[in-house]
Amino acid sequence: MLEIENIIFPESLGDALATVETDPGAVVLGGCGYLRLGSRKIATAVDLSKLGLDTITETEHSYEIGAMVSLRTLETDSCINVFASGALVRAVENIVGIQLRTCVTLGGSVAGRYPFSDPITALLAIDAQLVFQGAGRISLQDYLTGKGLRDILVKIILPKDERVAAFTSMRKSTTDYAVLNCAVARVGTDFRVVVGSRPSRAIRVEAAEKHLAANGLTRETAEQAGLLAAENLSFGDNPRGSGEYRRKICPVLVKRALIEVLDAA
Repeated sequence: MLEIENIIFPESLGDALATVETDPGAVVLGGCGYLRLGSRKIATAVDLSKLGLDTITETEHSYEIGAMVSLRTLETDSCINVFASGALVRAVENIVGIQLRTCVTLGGSVAGRYPFSDPITALLAIDAQLVFQGAGRISLQDYLTGKGLRDILVKIILPKDERVAAFTSMRKSTTDYAVLNCAVARVGTDFRVVVGSRPSRAIRVEAAEKHLAANGLTRETAEQAGLLAAENLSFGDNPRGSGEYRRKICPVLVKRALIEVLDAA
């Protein structure tokens, strides 16, 4: 059961950051999809719903997604549906059901650095940048590998380029959390190969990326990249699957995603 002793609605991002920095018990609320799953008592909840962070803005060079944009809003946005071959939409469209996706926010998923997150895997392949109220702009990759921040995530920035991308996952049922997920992206001769829900956090597979950059993308190199991913990553056990099972399906997911990118070229 989730218990909240005190909830505040900051009038500005500065006020929200000040609360988080000065109150060790303060927790920033997203859509509360994950918080509701466990039993937790929160001394001070910081609700960002009145700060105008629920919009998607297109600029000349990027798409800027407010931290409070719901997964459903993301899923139905016409620009995001065609950006990067629609890979980000593919990453969110099977998360539980429409009711949950209407509540859960992209910012909550990203800020929480959840290992099981499908959107994080896609965003890492797309080279997303994050903007925090205090820390400013940092890459998603640095945020995932660095220490956690006591900060307010303001928006997620997607580079508007010619990136071709794909997202794949293995689920026991359509709306279940992924046993393993994968996202790949290509811009010219630059490749990103990302595997998540291992069950640890999403991570880039540099060995596979270097192989593709050196040899180009073909059906043969796609298969080899999948094998390199399985060889170079660590996999663990959880109730959804064993590390051994994840290692065996990893090459298949990577190959499928890469072939999808190849066919889209």
